[in-house]
Amino acid sequence: MRNLWIFISRYNAFFLFIIFFTVGIYLTVKNNSYQRSVTLNSTNQIVGTAYERLNVFKRYLNLGMVNDSLAAENAKLKSQLLSLTTVDTAKDVKVIDTVTNQDYTYLAAKVIKNSITLRNNVMTINKGSIDGIKSGMAVIAPQKGVVGFIRDVSEHLATIQSLLHKDTKISVTLKKNNALGSLVWGDGNFDIKKALIKEVPNHIKMYVGDTVVTSGFASFPKGILVGRISKPNVATNDNFLSGEVNLFTDFSTLQYVYVVKYKKAEEQKALENVIKPNE
Repeated sequence: MRNLWIFISRYNAFFLFIIFFTVGIYLTVKNNSYQRSVTLNSTNQIVGTAYERLNVFKRYLNLGMVNDSLAAENAKLKSQLLSLTTVDTAKDVKVIDTVTNQDYTYLAAKVIKNSITLRNNVMTINKGSIDGIKSGMAVIAPQKGVVGFIRDVSEHLATIQSLLHKDTKISVTLKKNNALGSLVWGDGNFDIKKALIKEVPNHIKMYVGDTVVTSGFASFPKGILVGRISKPNVATNDNFLSGEVNLFTDFSTLQYVYVVKYKKAEEQKALENVIKPNE
């Protein structure tokens, strides 16, 4: 306390100047309309700018929550779209509402770890068994494109064996003619934006720009966009053709994914396990 008084007494002239200066400004502003107007406008501008920057900062802090909300809403909308089955006829399109009996639903999940530089790439998401995640479920990208399959699952987390993995194979077709093939990655080319469609019958002609989609024969719903052919009709030694595919999925920027829940997965697996391998 003694040091404080010594400090004040030593600099009393400065403190008196500050006090008188403040009082002088106050009296000037109070008793002169022009100065009062200028001061209020300047103050409002400063306060407004401060509030605007504060709101920008608050919005930035809430971006994660907003993104989570949007991802969940998009997953809900995608599930609703899956519940509509279109039946093509020569003259019209009939839409059948099967909301109460749809085969697929989507669950939004946030990517918390992702690798793209390895031969066998795996990513981790923030959803697990408590959310209904199970091994083998398909995973797709938010906009368009395939991601991979669920591999290991804990209570709150799960890992995805991405397409960028030597053991990942996805059943696909050419959209224009439903010709079957298998989508693989890393067969001589480790570009994360490209994959190969293999095992296409050699009587099928592929062209640059042909769209590749999922076949619906595995965990993926039919018709999920995969990519476009960039190098078609590469001959192999097994009477099949291969082609290079430019992938729609950008694995380097994935922040959210959708896990596909197939309602009849357990039933299909149990039925197929009954069949003997050599039958």
